[in-house]
Amino acid sequence: MKVLITGAMGQIGSELTMKLRERYGNDNVVASGLRREGSEKVLESGPFEIVDVTKPQQIADAVNKHKVDWIIHLAAILSAVGESNPNLAWDVNMGGLFNVLEVARESKCGVFTPSSIAAFGPSTPKDNTPQDTLQRPTTMYGVTKVAGELLCDYYYQKYGVDTRGVRFPGLISYETLPGGGTTDYAVEIYYKAIEEGKYTCPIKDGTYMDMMYMPDALDAIVNLMEADPAKLKHRNAFNVTAMSFQPEDIYAAIKKHMPDFTMDYNVNPVLQNIADSWPNSLDDSAAREEWGWNPKYDLDAMTKDMLEKLKVKLGKDK
Repeated sequence: MKVLITGAMGQIGSELTMKLRERYGNDNVVASGLRREGSEKVLESGPFEIVDVTKPQQIADAVNKHKVDWIIHLAAILSAVGESNPNLAWDVNMGGLFNVLEVARESKCGVFTPSSIAAFGPSTPKDNTPQDTLQRPTTMYGVTKVAGELLCDYYYQKYGVDTRGVRFPGLISYETLPGGGTTDYAVEIYYKAIEEGKYTCPIKDGTYMDMMYMPDALDAIVNLMEADPAKLKHRNAFNVTAMSFQPEDIYAAIKKHMPDFTMDYNVNPVLQNIADSWPNSLDDSAAREEWGWNPKYDLDAMTKDMLEKLKVKLGKDK
């Protein structure tokens, strides 16, 4: 299998590239991005192409050059950044996806692209949000995710493009800093705990959001890509989750390992409004039934691993 990853230097892409190179071979996984900078491991371990997803010829050139079987399309503007620049979010998220799907149609390759819990809105059932339910998001990021789900369904139904995707919750990783999402606090809190012993949270207590540790997110992508297509009913928008927590929960989990850690609040109204529009928890039974989704990490297991790995990364393990 030959794979092209757009947005390969981002939070998901930098780790997914390395996982897939281990699985499929270095030369079979082509990383791409706007510029040749970022993860040295990605740049040194296999091929890299300059690809701006708003320029379809650059996508086509990379696909044709490497005879790609799958495009994993990760390049996107995230929720908080998207609200500050909705025009850019639309151009990149929708224009980029359309270009990728057109190249895939012409080149007969598959497309994996993630959706998000941002595809839901305040009128969506908040708890145990169903796989198939009302989707009326109130952010530009969310609008592009709903439209993207529908567009991928369209390309599968009309052109037979093998499109697949999941609705990711907030993703937590020690490898790469997040890139402007509403759930970024759940990564920042670990860094601040180790570096400063304290954290000021921009999300108010009592705000539940679904989250996932990056190793589980990477497994979700690989498992869905490798799943038997005959078993997939939903294809482009599987709910997946691993845990749901409020800020006080993650604070308490960290304090088990760092008793002197403290946290206060300075709520960011923009982030809070976005968070309030999202579900508290998702029903991921369709993913479990159709392709065997089964996360390995809960909050306590993730916290233990995050703190251990970050202390080494930040040179605080002595």
